Amino acid sequence: MTGPQPDPGGAHHSLTRGDATIAYRHTPARKPDGAPGVMFLGGFMSDMTGTKAVALEAWAARQGLAFTRFDYQGHGASGGRFEDGTIGAWAADALTVLDEVTQGPQILVGSSMGGWIMTLAAQRRPERVAGLLGIASAPDFTEDLIWDALDPATRALMQREGAWYRPSQYFPDPKPVTWTLVEEARAHLLLRGDPVRFTGPVRLLHGMADADVPWQTSLRLAEALASPDVRVTLVKDGDHRLSRDQDIDLLCRTLADLVRTVG
Repeated sequence: MTGPQPDPGGAHHSLTRGDATIAYRHTPARKPDGAPGVMFLGGFMSDMTGTKAVALEAWAARQGLAFTRFDYQGHGASGGRFEDGTIGAWAADALTVLDEVTQGPQILVGSSMGGWIMTLAAQRRPERVAGLLGIASAPDFTEDLIWDALDPATRALMQREGAWYRPSQYFPDPKPVTWTLVEEARAHLLLRGDPVRFTGPVRLLHGMADADVPWQTSLRLAEALASPDVRVTLVKDGDHRLSRDQDIDLLCRTLADLVRTVG
């Protein structure tokens, strides 16, 4: 692992984990030491240039808070192949950015798969994570929303050929979901068995019109968390992305409340 290196184009910086680079953007804090920073974790097949990440970066800058966003390996501007990615590897990317780029307490904001990754990171770095904010959080999606939804023939194809090409409303061509992704993710499932070991404040937002991740998933995550301070906000007409102006406003207000809670 190497330390942060400036990107020649100036648009982002990068650091190295293993054989691939992790691209990131970091805005330093202008507030006194002790104010929490904010770190954004994107979703499956997403990147750090999305509407929510950019809007939160602008909000944090106005508040004088440090803000960090990044791309997992195989996503966006980072190196590596998407097909080689796993939940464990992407969680390790998040921990690398948390350890190497950020300083002091952090509020992790996770969108979709990022809600899974942020919770794994909080379990592994409880001394660094002050709070969690999930947006359409999707813990265990590889098991509940992919594997369990496949018929026996497709399951056999995935195991035999190593991947299944899943149609997506967000991309013109089907995207690969590998057997390695599904199998490796079973070591990181959160909604089964023991409570999720995080005791800080947690805020979960979820659209009830989400066609990708059922809103009940956020309720399951709330129930699984050991923290006594968990609040779930449901947006009845909200979709999976929660990127409309009113959704962004809710997101910023929720983050502001969380900053005050942990500050």
